[in-house]
Amino acid sequence: MSGLRPRALAWQTVWPALAGAAQAASIAWPGSGQAIGWLQVLSLTLLAAGLARLAHSSFTRGREAHPLKRAAWFGGVFATAWLAGSFWWLYVSMHQVGGLPAPLAVLAVLALAAALALYYAAASAVWVGLARGLVAERPGWASALFAAVWTLAELMRGRWLTGFPWGAGGYAHVDGILVAFAPWAGVYGMGAVAAWLAMRLALAGWRFKALKPLIGVGLAAWALQAFGPVFTTSAGQGQVQLLQANISQTDKFQAASGVRDALQWYDAQLRASQQPLVVAPETAIPLLPRHLPEGYWSGLQAHFAQPGRPVALVGLPLGSLEQGYSNSVVALGPQGAAPYRYDKSHLVPFGEFMPPGFAWFIRMMNIPLGDFKSGGWDQASLAWQGQRLAPNVCYEDLFGEELALRFKDPATAPTALVNVSNIAWFGDTLAVDQHLNISRLRAIELGRPMLRATNTGATAIIDHTGRVTDQLPRFTRGSLTGTFDGRHGLTPFARWASAWGLAPLWALCCAVVAWAFWQRQRP
Repeated sequence: MSGLRPRALAWQTVWPALAGAAQAASIAWPGSGQAIGWLQVLSLTLLAAGLARLAHSSFTRGREAHPLKRAAWFGGVFATAWLAGSFWWLYVSMHQVGGLPAPLAVLAVLALAAALALYYAAASAVWVGLARGLVAERPGWASALFAAVWTLAELMRGRWLTGFPWGAGGYAHVDGILVAFAPWAGVYGMGAVAAWLAMRLALAGWRFKALKPLIGVGLAAWALQAFGPVFTTSAGQGQVQLLQANISQTDKFQAASGVRDALQWYDAQLRASQQPLVVAPETAIPLLPRHLPEGYWSGLQAHFAQPGRPVALVGLPLGSLEQGYSNSVVALGPQGAAPYRYDKSHLVPFGEFMPPGFAWFIRMMNIPLGDFKSGGWDQASLAWQGQRLAPNVCYEDLFGEELALRFKDPATAPTALVNVSNIAWFGDTLAVDQHLNISRLRAIELGRPMLRATNTGATAIIDHTGRVTDQLPRFTRGSLTGTFDGRHGLTPFARWASAWGLAPLWALCCAVVAWAFWQRQRP
C-alpha cells in the first residue's frame, strides 16, 4: 500500500471501513436492536467485490501492484471497523466503570479489533492468491473458497486465544431467511452461507444472473423450514420468575450503596416468590458467603429448605484464596434435595482472569473479583419438576459448541437453558440487544428455550424457535413471571457439535482451501 498516492490510499481505506461499519450495524441496528440480515450480506458483498476485482485484474492483465497486500488491507480495514463497531461498548467497562483513562480505553478497543482483524486480512489475501484463475471460469468454486477462508477466520477468532466471537456475521440473520440453517449448521454455518452468497453476488455484478444465487439460497432455506423434520418435542411447561435489580456497575460493589441494595432487594424478592422456579442473575449476591451479614445466607437456605418452597437459582461468587474463586450459580431448594452448583467454565479474559503478562493492565482498572478459576465442561443439569435446567453465565452463551457438549447423551440432555448475566458493565448500549440476539440464536441452534435473568436487561423468556415470548423493560427494577416449554430431542447441530465440536466445519473449510491450493499448483 506504500506505493499508493494519499488520495487513493484514503479512498481504499474509507470504503472498506464504511462496509465494515455497516456489517457491525447489521448485528443489532442502533435504536431498534433488530438484526438486519440483508445488510450483512450487502456489506460483505462490497468487500467481496473489491477482492474479486483484485483477483481478476491481477490474473488477466497483471495491472495490480501487490494484490495480496492490497487484499489484506481491504480485509483488515473492513474487519477492524466491523469489530470495533460491534464491541465499542468495551470502552464503557474500561473507562466509565474501570477508570482507565479515556485515550487508553479507546486505544484498547481499537487494538483488540485490529488484532482480531488480522484473521480476516489473512483470509482476504489467501482468497485473492488462490482464486485468480477461478473468478471468471468457476465462480461457484471461487465463492465456495471465499466462504471457506472467511469461515476459517471466524472460527479462529471464536476459538483461538480463548476465543472472542462477539459480532460473528451469522447473528445478523437471526430474523432472516438464513436462520433456517441454524439448527443444522449453527451460527458459523449461517455465516458461511452468507459469505458464499456475498461472493456470488459480487462476481455476478449488477446482472440478471445475480438472482440465481439469491433464489437458490431462498429455496434451500424455505425447504429446510417447510420440509425439515421436527427435531424436538415438548418436555412439559414450567413456570418461572426472573429477577432484575437494575443496579449500576459503578454501585454494584460499593458496600454503602449497591451491595446493601442488592442484598435487601434480592432477599425480599427471593423469599416472596410464589413461582416454582425463581432465578436471580449473575453475582446477584455480590459477596462471598463468608463476607455476607451474619445469618443472611443461612437464612435464605433455611427458607428454601422448607416443604412447598420453590427452587431458586442464584448467582454469586464462591471459593477462597487457597482454593480459588468461581463465578457460580447455586440452587436453593427443599430439604433432602441434592445440592446443586454450577461454576462458569468459559471465563472472560481481563474481566474474570488475567492472561499472562497483563496483570499491569488489570491494576490500572478498578475491577473487583478479576481472577476466577474455570469450572468443568461436563457439569450436570439441575433436575427440576421433570425438566433438566442447564445454567450458563453471561458470555458463555456465545459458544454454542460448548453448550452442545451437554447434549452428548440425549437421555440427560437439558430441556431448557438458563442464562444469568450482568451486562451492566457496558451501560445502556447495543450490547444488551446484541446479547439478546445471541441468546435467541443459541435457542434455535439447540432447540431449547432460554431463560435470561439479567441485572439490567434484557431479562426475557425465549422459546425454542428463538422467539421472545416475555421480556422486562431494560434498565428498570422488577421481576418477570412467565411460562416456558421445555424440549426433548436433538437438532442436527446439537448432535454433531456435541460429538465433534466444530471439527466438521474446520475440516470442510480446510478441504476446500486445500483443493484450491492443489488447483493452483496444476500446470
